[in-house]
Amino acid sequence: MKEKKLLSLAVTVALIVFVTCVRLRESSVNMTPDKPKKTNTTKSSHNTTKSSQGTPPSRTIVPSTSDNCDTHVKTTSDNSHLLLGNPSDAQPCMMLVNNYLIDRTYYVASYNSQRGTPNWVSWHLDANDLGKTYRTDNFREDPELPRNFYHVEGTDYISSGFDRGHNCPSGDRTNNTSANESTFLMSNMIPQAPRNNKRTWAGFEEYTRNTLVSHGNECYIIMGSYGTGGTGSKGKVKTIDQGKVTVPSRIWKVVVVIPAGDNDLERLSNNDVTIVAIDTPNNDKSIDNSWRKYITSVKAIEDSTGYHLLSNLPEKVQLALKSKVYVP
Repeated sequence: MKEKKLLSLAVTVALIVFVTCVRLRESSVNMTPDKPKKTNTTKSSHNTTKSSQGTPPSRTIVPSTSDNCDTHVKTTSDNSHLLLGNPSDAQPCMMLVNNYLIDRTYYVASYNSQRGTPNWVSWHLDANDLGKTYRTDNFREDPELPRNFYHVEGTDYISSGFDRGHNCPSGDRTNNTSANESTFLMSNMIPQAPRNNKRTWAGFEEYTRNTLVSHGNECYIIMGSYGTGGTGSKGKVKTIDQGKVTVPSRIWKVVVVIPAGDNDLERLSNNDVTIVAIDTPNNDKSIDNSWRKYITSVKAIEDSTGYHLLSNLPEKVQLALKSKVYVP
């Protein structure tokens, strides 16, 4: 009788240990590391909604894991956002926190998690991208950034003295709601001096859409920023959001213009193109309202940033285009 009681007790203890181990294993599988910042887990609509007004360009980037940092992305497809090249050889590798390649369907960017802003954003623009969609004003964090990156939220620029300045503009993506909403991800924003954003920069954006594209052209555009310290409506600062977001001192853009058509890379390689490049101060007090005051060369922007622009074009074509200053 005593042996039976001992055997029954042993079986009970073994059963309790087994159930406890199973529960611990299940809980460890379901656990996820804490984010650097609380984020919205709702997926952005540009990944889940397809508009009847137009089909977004297919993605060319396959996200890689943190131990795969040799995913060099190059494309020669018409209308590709990276047709002109990858200026900093950004890659979709989580270890590259200062040069992480993101593809948001309607534009591609090199994101810098330590600055909390993109290094540069690249996109294609033609008449098909322009429609009647209203500005959505859906500023929000980018839920597709790696969890170990700092996630800038839509309210983090408030009371900073700086606008949430688009790189790829809302006005360049008015064909459908998904396209427009994609431009309001905070991974597409920089702290931009209000006068720079609303006057100087707005004028250049409108010129690109209303003059260049509306007259039968298509454009390949790259925009970026560099330096530290800008002057907003409340004075000069180096960072905002408790030091998490760097304020750039300069903001630049390169617009490559060709007549709308096919075989874009071949036509771009013929050197029969127009390039308009500007480099502006991020300064609310000193900036001029006219973007034409800041026209420069691609070579000058390369010298200031260290990037390699127009790298997909033949070297002779690159040299010829980069050295010119185009004045509309």
